[in-house]
Amino acid sequence: MKKFYLLLLLSVLPLQAQTKTYFDAPFGAGGGYTPSWLIPDLKGLNKYVDAFGTPELSTSGFYASGGAGFVYIGFLPGLRIGGMGMGGSTKERKTVSGFTREVEYISNFGGFTMEYTIPLVRKVGVSVGMVLGGGSSNLQVSRHKANAFLWDDVWTELSDGSKKAESYTRSLNHTYFTIVPTLNIDFSVYRFVSLRVGGGYSIAFGDTWKMDNDVEVANVPSDIKSGGLYISTGIFVGFFSY
Repeated sequence: MKKFYLLLLLSVLPLQAQTKTYFDAPFGAGGGYTPSWLIPDLKGLNKYVDAFGTPELSTSGFYASGGAGFVYIGFLPGLRIGGMGMGGSTKERKTVSGFTREVEYISNFGGFTMEYTIPLVRKVGVSVGMVLGGGSSNLQVSRHKANAFLWDDVWTELSDGSKKAESYTRSLNHTYFTIVPTLNIDFSVYRFVSLRVGGGYSIAFGDTWKMDNDVEVANVPSDIKSGGLYISTGIFVGFFSY
């Protein structure tokens, strides 16, 4: 029993020392929900969206839902590692001459995180870091009759190769490796609760797009890009000492 209390005392003393200097707690951890706003570069894609017949996709961004978690590295004060992920989508549609055209853009990415928290002010942690991981951009393009379909007509249209299908859906997908420089500010509102605001820029590596049943798409224009800027907020539960 004496050994137990001795070990407990030895583990508490470093935490107290860190609190006094406002470093991250060396044996802490946390996690939470991170609602975000994704702002990908859709200018190149919108040239094709406009020609397809729908309004252009928003270039001001769209909502994304996500989460993150981390653990402090005890032997390096202020350094923490963990993981994060988020995803969201935006869509546009238009009905003209009995046909509805729709375009939906879906973006997801995440990975391993590493951050260093600068001890500046009590109850405030400013962290610089990066995310190493991967992501995907998915584009769903569809054209279909605005009125109800008849069951038999669906199968006739699919099986009759002699005429052009009036209704169709195409799925274009781009998977990539990403590096994301990040900057986050955490505000401790309670010993075990922290609020976050921050962001980063997802740099995408890889230019291979595939369609439908994993068929590669050639000659993709260089201005069709994945990744982009994001602004993130969050509420975390755990042990914090800044």
